Amino acid sequence: MKITILSWNINGIRAAIKKGFVDFLQTKKPDILGLQEVKIADGHKEKETFDFSNYTEYWNSAKRPGYAGTMTLIKEKTPLQKRVIKHWAGIGCEEFDNEGRVQTIEFDTFYLVNAYFPNTRHDLSRLDFKEKFNDLFLKYIKKLDKKKPVIAVGDFNVAHEEIDIARPKDNEENAGFTPQERAWMTQFLKAGFVDSYRSLNPKKVQYTWWSFRFNVRARNIGWRIDYILISKRLLPKIKKAFIWDQQTGADHCPIGIEIDI
Repeated sequence: MKITILSWNINGIRAAIKKGFVDFLQTKKPDILGLQEVKIADGHKEKETFDFSNYTEYWNSAKRPGYAGTMTLIKEKTPLQKRVIKHWAGIGCEEFDNEGRVQTIEFDTFYLVNAYFPNTRHDLSRLDFKEKFNDLFLKYIKKLDKKKPVIAVGDFNVAHEEIDIARPKDNEENAGFTPQERAWMTQFLKAGFVDSYRSLNPKKVQYTWWSFRFNVRARNIGWRIDYILISKRLLPKIKKAFIWDQQTGADHCPIGIEIDI
């Protein structure tokens, strides 16, 4: 069965809806959509109604209102939905789990992990925090991978190689392009995982995030910091890996894969 999996940091679910998110969902009709930075706490979410018709919602909100959080949507009344076994939130560490950064959905033949990685901040004051998260996340993913293959989607907040950033020399040592962050991504891939987009598009230059400042998106001065990383044994099943960089509605754009599961 071939399915489409999308991932998108929407920078606030309320803002995204005002910018046409529901139309996007109903037009593109992904089988799975992982969203990051939904920015809505559970208490507030329960007071609002979101019209994601034909989709089952799996939420993992941050405790802090208006901050971080993840959500995964799965198309209803499909063979795929029947293959869902269970869903859970977190990686077993309170300081990260309180921010709603990771959620996992177990299917019969794979795990889907939706993640929003910490930003190290302009002054790198959260670099240690992110490095700790990185290490715990890799241990968590490797543990899952021993049981069945993993598809990890999300905003990893790091441009891995120079091809993944418009101005690499200007951004050396900057948040999201520090040697430490880039080295961790290399370590992650060496642990048995594959960057689906770069594997199928080895020389293609596309970005997934642009600053709101200085009209940089119009000039395509961007970063590729959103990924769909897969267990290496799933690579032969990937049919397409793509970036929809013309899709507006947030400072990030959607990314996706088509995969035969």
